[in-house]
Amino acid sequence: MSTKTRSKAPAYRCAECGWSTAKWVGRCGECQAWGTVEEATPVAARTTAAAAVSRPAERIADVDATNAAFRATGVEELDRVLGGGLVPGAVILLAGEPGIGKSTLLLDVAARVARQDRDVLYVTGEESAAQVKLRAERISAVADNLYLTAETDLGIALGHVEQLQPSLLIVDSVQTLSSSAVEGAAGGVTQVREVAASLINAAKTKGMTTILVGHVTKDGSIAGPRLLEHLVDVVCQFDGDRHSRLRLVRAVKNRYGPTDEVGCFDLTEAGIEGLTDPSGLFVSRTKDPVSGTCITVTLEGRRPLVAEVQALLAETSNAQPRRATSGLDSSRVAMMMAVLQRRASMSLHKDDSYVATVGGVRLGEPATDLATVLAIASAKTNQPLPAQLIAFGEVGLAGEVRPVPGIGRRIQEAERLGFTHAIVPASPDGTGQVPAGFTVKEVHTVSEALSTLFR
Repeated sequence: MSTKTRSKAPAYRCAECGWSTAKWVGRCGECQAWGTVEEATPVAARTTAAAAVSRPAERIADVDATNAAFRATGVEELDRVLGGGLVPGAVILLAGEPGIGKSTLLLDVAARVARQDRDVLYVTGEESAAQVKLRAERISAVADNLYLTAETDLGIALGHVEQLQPSLLIVDSVQTLSSSAVEGAAGGVTQVREVAASLINAAKTKGMTTILVGHVTKDGSIAGPRLLEHLVDVVCQFDGDRHSRLRLVRAVKNRYGPTDEVGCFDLTEAGIEGLTDPSGLFVSRTKDPVSGTCITVTLEGRRPLVAEVQALLAETSNAQPRRATSGLDSSRVAMMMAVLQRRASMSLHKDDSYVATVGGVRLGEPATDLATVLAIASAKTNQPLPAQLIAFGEVGLAGEVRPVPGIGRRIQEAERLGFTHAIVPASPDGTGQVPAGFTVKEVHTVSEALSTLFR
């Protein structure tokens, strides 16, 4: 009687998320990434013996933290997002779409830091040194202590670091560097992991602040292994519409500061500048009130921004009316129109609708629902809203207006910009201290808000 021995099936593991399977597949079943499933070689279990301690542990109260203090970059909006500035030894990952302005912002930061008598090394792997020099001259970012090298080899880049010993290293971008010590093309999972690990080790060893530029995928997530986001200290997202001058920087992860701050920038041909008061970009300037417009206040992190929602309705003979949106979630706008039809008895099924924001800003906060509803109602009735009125609040499918966070902060911002009236959701916590001369109308339902404005 013969017996057959079954060989043990090899195990495969995703290089990004660690998901394992008994057989090879082209797409990870957990993170849905393509081409990341690799054969996992079995690792023999072993233990590490205790080693001699060269430096004893210190009491946390005795640890000297002066070397880890924030150093301002000179760009106030970026310092706001980072929590106060750059920390020696910190590794920052700045991700964004191609052409959004990442290199322009970092080149400006590099020049400002270099003017503080600190050496800065800018490693570019996507452009030549001459191309970067032309941009630096255009945005007035030329400084004596700013050093530039066009390099794609990790070993040579680290050699420049050893030779110069900079206080700030900028790598544009981490996907363009490659190491000869590992296999794979530049930008691959293995290469990105090796490059990031080497740069992080150099930053921590030398106390050198390092900023890595990262690419993003089609869905807006950071390209490369998720391990990259876990290893760095700060992850910043650079957002903006290509057809708008506004750029926003958000901290997705920050070990040294808050993650609810937003930096606003104005991208022009002359460079990029911080906007301490960006609300003026999102409100149209008209002499007389126009129907179909409503001003709202949205929160970007901790910062209140005044924006305008515009709506235009046009009667159509088509069986299926057109629904177009810009700067707003199309499904959210469709829900608001359904609420108006069902809860406010407003007939919209024979109208093409066009709903958009001013200045190319994207409003994703539910607090803009009430302004969207009022703008559509104003366009339908052809009655303009008062010029000094703002409205904000989340609208539910039952027609109720729900409270939103930061009501008092939104009202203070509206009053600072000259608005005198507000329609807000009724909140058990109240609206806080209302400025003198400012009128607040609390509403519970959409019908109550409409009856207040359209009689």
